[in-house]
Amino acid sequence: MRIETLNIVNYRNIEAAEINNVDGINCFVGVNGAGKTNVLDSLYYLSFCKSLTGLPDSQNLRHHQPFFLIQGRYSLSGDATTDEIYCGFKPGAKKQFKRNKKEYERLSDHIGLLPMVLISPSDEMLIADGGEARRKYADGVLSQCDNVYLLHTIAYSKLIKQRNTLLKTIEEKNNLAESETLLNVLDEQIATHAEYIGKARREFIGQIEPTLNRYYSLIAPNSERVGIRYKTCLDRYDLVEGLRETHARDVVLGYTSRGIHKDDIEFLFTTGEEEYSIKRVGSQGQRKSFIIALKLAQYAYLCERKKTQPMLLLDDIFDKLDGERGDNLVSLIATEEFGQIFITDTNMERLRRVLSKTKKAYKIWSVDSGKVEEIDK
Repeated sequence: MRIETLNIVNYRNIEAAEINNVDGINCFVGVNGAGKTNVLDSLYYLSFCKSLTGLPDSQNLRHHQPFFLIQGRYSLSGDATTDEIYCGFKPGAKKQFKRNKKEYERLSDHIGLLPMVLISPSDEMLIADGGEARRKYADGVLSQCDNVYLLHTIAYSKLIKQRNTLLKTIEEKNNLAESETLLNVLDEQIATHAEYIGKARREFIGQIEPTLNRYYSLIAPNSERVGIRYKTCLDRYDLVEGLRETHARDVVLGYTSRGIHKDDIEFLFTTGEEEYSIKRVGSQGQRKSFIIALKLAQYAYLCERKKTQPMLLLDDIFDKLDGERGDNLVSLIATEEFGQIFITDTNMERLRRVLSKTKKAYKIWSVDSGKVEEIDK
């Protein structure tokens, strides 16, 4: 899979850009704040129907402009046929998302069509933050591969919100006994979706661990082994019974205290039979190496499941890596294992050095105050 042409109008600080992409490495260079990441964000938007920043669409609109649009022409099958993906937004109107001029009935139907892996400095939050960040990470990967999984996560989240609203109503009216039947129904529905989600997460974690270790050893050679483990409530108790046991407590708390929305994923160093939390003992270099290896393992997982090469986006990565780790990463992505790649950097000299280590075709664009211009190699 590759994107041949990307058109951006009024998205964030980009007034208008038409970018004809090469099938190898596409590079965007400029100072911080110039708009490099906004180019990658537009690609992310076309894959996931939302900004990588998580901001509402109104805040992605260029100042004082009436609309934004992002459009990409993709080759999905490797032959001469192409697909046009279009997104348009106007304040006060419904966002339009179309494939070949046909609007999607549900945005969830689009997720997974354009698989993508993004590596950025903000990925360190996967280690530093709480379990929610790691659950969202797993859900994001699995939703690209399995639309049924995505629908289960949407349904699960809605049911948890309904249950939390009911709990607060019960507390206000002091009528737990009267609402017990409704709570029991919600508990059973929640458990049904949780079973599918938990099983898929467990299988995903088990499948990527060997690949994670392989990439980690290539990025940080002669280093320790790493591990990844899914910690789920489903291993400790039957969820229906677990939810029912907490009815009275959850009414007092005002929220659902048990369920897979409380699960976590552990990132580990392994030495012999000993395991150590990367969050607690990992150095900055070890953390960076782990995250990059994790994202490359995600890439391999998507390749296998989607039967195509996802786009790989590297946002200001080389500025955060020492020379050895950066060189090792370049050696990896330069292989045929990886397809179309998009890189941002602030340093043209470093970027040219990176590109000199690969035989892939490449293009370089200068980004300055939202203006994107191709420059000579």
